[in-house]
Amino acid sequence: MRTKSSPVPDQAPEPQTRPPLIEENRFLSGPLPRGSEVLRLGRILRDVVRGMLALHNIGPCVTVFGSARTPPDAPMYALAIQVGRHLAQAGFTVMTGGGPGIMEAASRGALEAGGHTVGLNIELPAEQAINPYVEKAVEFRYFFVRKLMLVKYSYGFIALPGGFGTMDELFETSTLVQTGKLFDFPIILMGSAYWAPLLDFVRRDMVAAGTISPQEADLLNVTDDPEVAVHRVAALATQVLGPRWPGRSRAVEWLQAHASGPRAIGGRLA
Repeated sequence: MRTKSSPVPDQAPEPQTRPPLIEENRFLSGPLPRGSEVLRLGRILRDVVRGMLALHNIGPCVTVFGSARTPPDAPMYALAIQVGRHLAQAGFTVMTGGGPGIMEAASRGALEAGGHTVGLNIELPAEQAINPYVEKAVEFRYFFVRKLMLVKYSYGFIALPGGFGTMDELFETSTLVQTGKLFDFPIILMGSAYWAPLLDFVRRDMVAAGTISPQEADLLNVTDDPEVAVHRVAALATQVLGPRWPGRSRAVEWLQAHASGPRAIGGRLA
């Protein structure tokens, strides 16, 4: 007979509630019947076609990444507004994930400066609302298709403090530049205190271990000055796009107006 001090027998754990399956859950769950896979290929192609048709004429973009959880009273929110404003003044369309936080702030700055904004939203179990400063919203079913569009239609990335999604974009794009899939594509980190531990790991530990070269470590540029960040992007874009870019004259004017600002030195922005 079991007393009060006797151990309680193991009990079956309570069943955990799972979020509802979405299309990408099924896609990543392993091989499925071939008929289902063929239909899924059609849905993937539809996602790609939708993105390419929607984004073909939006003009040269710069993508701004950062946390959706950044509140409007945070210093990084104010910095993202400045980034969006300078990008718009230089003639760029500001592209984001379309959500709140840093994405909202960058879009807000661009729109208030008379520029244009686009938000690439993703279907999630908990819906992410498009922020009110997005002019053109495009929704995607698959994360990897959205990431493709963010790279294809951008001429640089500016990343403010963010979480796993920001890190994902940051390192995937760094890999594309490292392997020569992208050329003249600046990757700029803003918020030096936030990024310092990561940059120490990249520039010290990864280089010391021989997993990357010192030159590859300098693919990541860091600054706290929005003028410096946009100067780097605009200078490269005017070289790459040349006369065919309708916004070139605005970018040149912006560069001339900010010609006295600091420049990139050795892969790091002053």
